[in-house]
Amino acid sequence: MSSASIKAVGLCAILLSVSPPACLSAQGLLSQFSYDNLKPSALQLDVGPLGGNNIRGAFTGGMRLDYGRIAPHVRVLLGVSYVKADFGSAARARFEQRLKSVVVDPTGDDTIKLGSITWSDVTGDVDLQYVLPQGHAVTVYMGIGLGAHFRHGSGAAINGTFVQDALNEITAGLNGTLGTEFGAKRWRFTLDARGVLSSGLSTVSLRSGVMYRWAAK
Repeated sequence: MSSASIKAVGLCAILLSVSPPACLSAQGLLSQFSYDNLKPSALQLDVGPLGGNNIRGAFTGGMRLDYGRIAPHVRVLLGVSYVKADFGSAARARFEQRLKSVVVDPTGDDTIKLGSITWSDVTGDVDLQYVLPQGHAVTVYMGIGLGAHFRHGSGAAINGTFVQDALNEITAGLNGTLGTEFGAKRWRFTLDARGVLSSGLSTVSLRSGVMYRWAAK
């Protein structure tokens, strides 16, 4: 047998000896995930300031349903939130400039003034949060999730026009959360920071709220 064949046989032997523990480890990790504990267990209401890349600062409010644990330290949250904010002046100027670029203006003296524009966003999302209890009364959590954004633009100068149609959209978003819960019994106070990345509007918010938990964690 050649030296190359001996090396190949040795490599196969090493791979075969390593693969079973790796497979067992992956199976052990997957076995921790279960749908058996998924059921509504708490309801949370929150509110707080929000800022974004194309809007002025505003307040947002939301409601979240804790749907139980899918793994020992991972819980599922279903949420809905709402925000209505004015377009920022810089964003409105960019929008007016884009509109002007598609308008036929032989003399070059036309102006476009859209006035005040508001943008509302209703979001439905699903989060997976990793929960880290810090004692009997404090829990820290971090999470990631996906959301669907339903946006609607409005303003005296754009209502019923193609400009409003351009601002009305449905898009997806990716969000991340870092927060904490305080409270040892059923009523808890929450504080979290939430960032959202989505087409046209990315936001950061700091929210405080109250949670009522009617089932065990």
